[in-house]
Order: sequence, then structure tokens, then C-alpha cells
Amino acid sequence: MVDAPVLVLGATGGQGRAVTHALLSRGARIRALVRDPHRGTARELAERGVEVMAGSLSDQGSLTTAMHQVTSVFAFTTPFEAGPEAEVGQGRAILASATHARIGHLVFSSVAGADQNSGVPHFESKARVEADLASGDVPYTVLGPTYFFDNALGGRERIQHGSLDLPLPPDRPLQQLARTDLGAFAAEVMLNPSPYVGQRIELAGDAPTPEQMAASLGKAVGRDVRHVRTPLEEVGNADMHAMWTFLNGPGYQVDIPALHDAHPDIHWTRFADWADHTVADER
Repeated sequence: MVDAPVLVLGATGGQGRAVTHALLSRGARIRALVRDPHRGTARELAERGVEVMAGSLSDQGSLTTAMHQVTSVFAFTTPFEAGPEAEVGQGRAILASATHARIGHLVFSSVAGADQNSGVPHFESKARVEADLASGDVPYTVLGPTYFFDNALGGRERIQHGSLDLPLPPDRPLQQLARTDLGAFAAEVMLNPSPYVGQRIELAGDAPTPEQMAASLGKAVGRDVRHVRTPLEEVGNADMHAMWTFLNGPGYQVDIPALHDAHPDIHWTRFADWADHTVADER
């Protein structure tokens, strides 16, 4: 296929947007699947030359249409709207569509630790999608991002008032990743798939402790921020409780120095730099 596009699913969400922007920076021809092409973020993509199509991760018809004559697909699944079983269903719809469209390469964004029998529901559902990929006929690469830096922004108001709430010991490193680094890595894999086919690659850019995170956030917001250790029993959501139990136990196990040495072309953002450029901009 001459000058065939690559496809990004969920291109206006956090991960999809990062991948789309990285592909745009590399001059790729892009097709984007979004729920609502009329939203401002989707229109902005269209204005930048992205071919925007309507559809959803669970609609096999729209997925198959979007995958027509594309060279590579960036895919992810989510349990946070309808639960883990729905996430597995999304994965199966994506894989069925990719098989029907004879996609040459599919990049699936899973999660670091999904292969550890973690007991975390949204890790285990992604592991099931990975198993389907491994047993299928579509060439694939699995990326396993760790905790995203911008998860901290869920507690933005508390941070502005001087507290970073995390259910971890203050000196426990937490492996994390900037979404922009996921985007850059995924773009490289999509545009140069041969070295990555069949691989499962976990991604982390930094591993600050909660104390270090609080210090970086404090510098960014211009006031003292202290880490407040949330008791695990106060984490009411069962999925999140299981995740924080895992992170207090074995946790992510990315060999960060080896990863960065193997992929020196990725910027690999540090948490402190992310806070300076992201949180400080919101002051």
C-alpha cells in the first residue's frame, strides 16, 4: 500500500492523543478512530491533516472499517467504564477486526505487571487480551506502561493545598511514565515494526518515591507539599485497592537503566521535569 496510513484508536484520549501527536511530529499519515468527530479535540486533529472516523472500541463494524488498508494500529482497552469483562470484549473486537483486515502490525498498550498474576482486575483483563493476541495470527507488539505521571493530577486540589495523597510508604519508589514517552515509543514501534514484532516491552521513565514526588510538585506549585500516606483500607474501589496492594508488594519490575540504554532516542522524562512543565503551567 503506497503511503497507507497508520491507525490510532481512541485518538482523543490520554494515550491515543500522545501517540497521535508523536506520529504527527514524525510526518506520518494518520487515521484516527474517535467517539465523536465533532468534539473540539477531534476537529483539531482533522485540521492537522488527520483522517478522523467515528467509532468505538467495542464496535467491530467501525473498527473493521477504520482498519481498511492501514499498515499498523495502536490499540488499547479500558475497564473503567463497563468493567473488566467489557475490556476483554473490546480486545476481542479489536483482534477480530485486525484479523479480518489483515493488519500487518498491531501495537497493544497493556500495563506493566499484567504478566505477574497480580490479582489486579484491570491488569488481569489486559493479560487476557494479551493471551488472545499471542494465540492469534496478527503480528503484534505489547507495550506495558507503568503508572502515568499525570495520575497525580487526580489530586490536583489537594496538591494545591499542600498534600499528595498516595497509599505507599514515603520512601517506596514508584515506577512511572510520561504519556509523551509512551507516545514516542509507540510511534517508533508503529513506523519501524520489524525489531519489535512479538515482543512485550514494559515502559518506565522514572521511579521517584512519594517524598520525592511531593518535593517536585511543591516546587512546581510554589508551596510546600507533603506526602500523606493514605491507609490501604480507605481505598474503597476494589480494583484500585488491589492495584495499590500490588504496588505495595512486588510492584512494577521494569529494569529502567537497561530500557533507557536500549532506547536512547526516547527522551525519557523525569518526574521532576514533568512537574515543572505540566503542573507549574496550571498555576
